[in-house]
Amino acid sequence: MRWLSGLASKRRFQASLLAGLMAPLALGMMTLGPVALGLVSPAWAGDLAFVTNQSSSDLSVLDLSEGREIKRLSIPGAPAGVAVDSANGQVYVVGADSKTVSAVDMASDAITANLTLDGGPIGAAIDPARGRLFVSDWYNARVWVISTQGLKLERTLATAAPPTGLALSVDGRFLATADRDANTLSLFDAESLTFLRDIPVGGHPFGIRFSADGRLFSADVTDNTISVVNPETGQALGKVPTRERPYGVAFAQGKGFVTNQYDDSVTIFDMASLEVLKTIDVGEYPEGIDTASDGTLVYVTNWFSNTVSVIDAVNLDVIGEIETGDGPRAFGEFIAEAPKE
Repeated sequence: MRWLSGLASKRRFQASLLAGLMAPLALGMMTLGPVALGLVSPAWAGDLAFVTNQSSSDLSVLDLSEGREIKRLSIPGAPAGVAVDSANGQVYVVGADSKTVSAVDMASDAITANLTLDGGPIGAAIDPARGRLFVSDWYNARVWVISTQGLKLERTLATAAPPTGLALSVDGRFLATADRDANTLSLFDAESLTFLRDIPVGGHPFGIRFSADGRLFSADVTDNTISVVNPETGQALGKVPTRERPYGVAFAQGKGFVTNQYDDSVTIFDMASLEVLKTIDVGEYPEGIDTASDGTLVYVTNWFSNTVSVIDAVNLDVIGEIETGDGPRAFGEFIAEAPKE
């Protein structure tokens, strides 16, 4: 995103100096990484990760059973947002600079459709049952509603402020948007697309996600908290303290996992009590976060390290890293089961 370009350049230069000093050690670690990962969890078989690389304008496809990148697909326009439709074998990628949404077929790797949008597209969420893709407009207070059949624009939804993150509830009832400058979430009926309510949260909400029990979690960037709310009533249910600049949230094994951009860490909390259990170090400037299909592993994209950190959701340790393209962000849900042969 343009407002971070200066910071990104500075941090990249610092990281490159450190990388030069640490190259022999890093090479040894990455040589052992995929082998070690393969021995740790055979249950990874079947999952693929689709990681958007904003700086190199491509999409890293990771075989999570092997713990390695297996291909890299060119996606013009500095892709950031991503939404995976496992049921239909599609990946939807948002190009922040080109202002486009691209549909990528998992089986053929082909871009099957493109749509240019007249604003600042950033986040994406998929409603596979209704054939809808939702894309947030960073520049304007709206969400685009797009048919997945050929990427046809159907309508827009008004929000309280320009939205960032989007989320569909697990049961498909609700669509939520993080309205960053209003410090609220907008909630819509996902079937009728009727606006239901604004829900106050902390400062500058960004990544949001529904848990399986229906609660809605918001990463509040400037407050260093996770807000937990009841979407049915809009009632605040609690707060979780994080480290500096929380960005995204995911769930596994009855725990929440939060990426902290400025702290190079992940905060882990108990989903019942909302108490912090542990904070673990990951790569530099972590952003995107998602969970393996079997719920045993959590994957974190590190924008400045060009890696994905792999977290054991049971033992709460980082067990390896996977290399990606330049500037991985994967803003959205980016893990899918591999297409069946």
